[in-house]
Amino acid sequence: MTDIFMNEKEIDNKSHKYFLFQLAFFAGAVIINFVLPRTASYFGIPLYLDNVGTLLAAVLGGYLPGIFVGYLNNIINMQGNPGNAYYVVLSTMIAAMGSYLGTKGYFKKFGKALLTIPVFAFIGGVLGSILTYLLYGYGMGEGISAPFARTLLDKGIFNVFWAQMTSDIVIDLIDKAITVIIVYIIIKLIPDRLKPGLWLTGWRQAPLSEEARLKARKYATRSFSLRGKIITIISVIMFCVAVVTTIISYILYQNFATNQYIYTCRSAAKLAADLIDPERIDEYMEMERSAPAYRMVEGRLESIREGNPDIEFIYVYKFMDDGVHVVFDLDTPEVKAQDPGDVIDIENYLLPYKDDFLDGREIEPLMDDTMYGKLLTVFEPIINSAGECVCYAAADIRVEEIKLASLNYMTKVFSLFMGFYIFILSLCIWLVDYHLIYPISAMTMSARKFAYDSEEAREISVDRLQHLAISTGDEIENLYESLSKTIAETVGYIEDVEAKGEEIAHMQNGLIYVLADLVESRDKNTGDHVRKTAAYVRLIMEKMKEKGLYADKLTDEYIADVINSAPLHDVGKIMVSDVILNKPGRLSEEEFTIMKSHTTAGNQIIASAMSLVSDSGYLKEAKNLATYHHERWDGSGYPQGKAGEDIPLSARVMAVADVFDALVSKRSYKEPFTFEKAVDIIREGAGTQFDPQIVDIFLESAEEARQISVAHESMLGQGIRNFSEEVNNA
Repeated sequence: MTDIFMNEKEIDNKSHKYFLFQLAFFAGAVIINFVLPRTASYFGIPLYLDNVGTLLAAVLGGYLPGIFVGYLNNIINMQGNPGNAYYVVLSTMIAAMGSYLGTKGYFKKFGKALLTIPVFAFIGGVLGSILTYLLYGYGMGEGISAPFARTLLDKGIFNVFWAQMTSDIVIDLIDKAITVIIVYIIIKLIPDRLKPGLWLTGWRQAPLSEEARLKARKYATRSFSLRGKIITIISVIMFCVAVVTTIISYILYQNFATNQYIYTCRSAAKLAADLIDPERIDEYMEMERSAPAYRMVEGRLESIREGNPDIEFIYVYKFMDDGVHVVFDLDTPEVKAQDPGDVIDIENYLLPYKDDFLDGREIEPLMDDTMYGKLLTVFEPIINSAGECVCYAAADIRVEEIKLASLNYMTKVFSLFMGFYIFILSLCIWLVDYHLIYPISAMTMSARKFAYDSEEAREISVDRLQHLAISTGDEIENLYESLSKTIAETVGYIEDVEAKGEEIAHMQNGLIYVLADLVESRDKNTGDHVRKTAAYVRLIMEKMKEKGLYADKLTDEYIADVINSAPLHDVGKIMVSDVILNKPGRLSEEEFTIMKSHTTAGNQIIASAMSLVSDSGYLKEAKNLATYHHERWDGSGYPQGKAGEDIPLSARVMAVADVFDALVSKRSYKEPFTFEKAVDIIREGAGTQFDPQIVDIFLESAEEARQISVAHESMLGQGIRNFSEEVNNA
């Protein structure tokens, strides 16, 4: 079970007693994230150092603790600067990547740890710089990288964008190098025996070994893995939620921003209208811009624009049939103002409203392309004492400002969502792994490793399955309990079947010997012939297997079939007359022909038996033995005159065993040959009567054959004495 489950020491390291230890470690990681940036700021060190705790928690605790620490770090830093919340996506990405690189062994050696610096610098420097640009633009403010960026800009090396980007990357590369080194040092200072206890787990079963966990995540499936499906489903759901939320948010925000800018324009236009004396409009148009009265009003209009940074243009126009008469117009860095009294053509976008302007009606806010770009414009009528509209005060805001505000807002939404998405996804994956994937994979591995070939293997397999102890409290636990119960009952059934099979096999072998004994009892010459020949066959075939002869043929099953069927080699004698079978003298040619028919009779008897069963099993070899055990190697035997290896191997072995036993046994028509004489006769028959290889094996095992002969003669003698005693006692 060591290939699936952790050893007892590892299990102890993952027990609940490590909860407080883990809690203290993760709290320490949060404190590190809090203290180091403020320490660097206090001493004027131009570094962030705000991800040391995040990376440490990710490498030693896993992706979920690392992401949680990074997420919490940004929430804490929001208290001092709410803008830090938008960088949570970077912290979670660093945590996820740190955990991945940690599991790949990058923090076990200093050289490999240094290879991770560019990865983290890319996340913090490149992606962080782009995020900053989208959020705030590059204004060369007071950030950590700002002084270096200004230096690059002053030297004319880069423009504003690339100066800030380069500065962010260089600063972050140094920052992440120091971060990785600090994390590596802390990891090396923590004793190895404590490190396994820092990894956050949520086992709902017996913990799996690291190898088994990796195998569980990468288990080959026919199509898409369950883990992949769940992650995909979560991602698709969150993506759909994000798209819908983003679209709705964008529409709402754009409407809100547009209304806010309209309000700003209207407020500025109203203030401008309030500054203008409607009774002096014609007088203003005749004044020089340097006139004190004109300069006073113009200065106040400038104050209104300065008080509203979003306002691009403020002006006062009088619309007449011959064109637009300038009353007031303010200079901008890009556009020189018109002088009082100048008459300009009405722009195309205003032509549809010309009659409204001439009649002094209210004009709805306009958003259109002008000669100065796309502008949002609000016109405020200036009414004289007679209630007549004498001119219009107007304020413009560039539409690009609305787009930039919307982009800024969407960037904030995206950043917050991605950070939240990574956190939720990591939490879901963690829960799915420990509550679904690991339990199912553990059951799968246990089931695939289940062995039925022996009682010991079955006990080990059942114990492995029961040792899982899955306790998810849901359908997975129900499935596990059902699987355990079913397999336990199946194993019990198999054991019962095996026991019954063994009983049937014993009964079958017993019946074979009973049948052989019935045949043997008719032949007063054969004695314990069937048992001794079976013993010689066993001896020869086992020695052949040891020597590697006929390796593809001599399997354990084949040898067992031949040994079990050996007693049936003379079953055909049941069809031979007792007169011929027990004749004390030499048989006549006609009688010998009848005697030889016992081979074909045996073939027919066993063939009939085989037709009655679906699995003939050992009967196939019994048929070969009964039919061909009198065939000779040189082809002069009977009943078919087969020669060489055309004779079945089992019959060639039986031929040696059968003749040897006939030689050393007493018959009514002869005395037994000595053991040595019988062995010589077998040796002389090699290559003519017998397979020479089998003869060689037999000769090498002659001493063991002698012991078999002596043992059987002893048992036979003891049996005769017991029988005589029983007769006498009777």
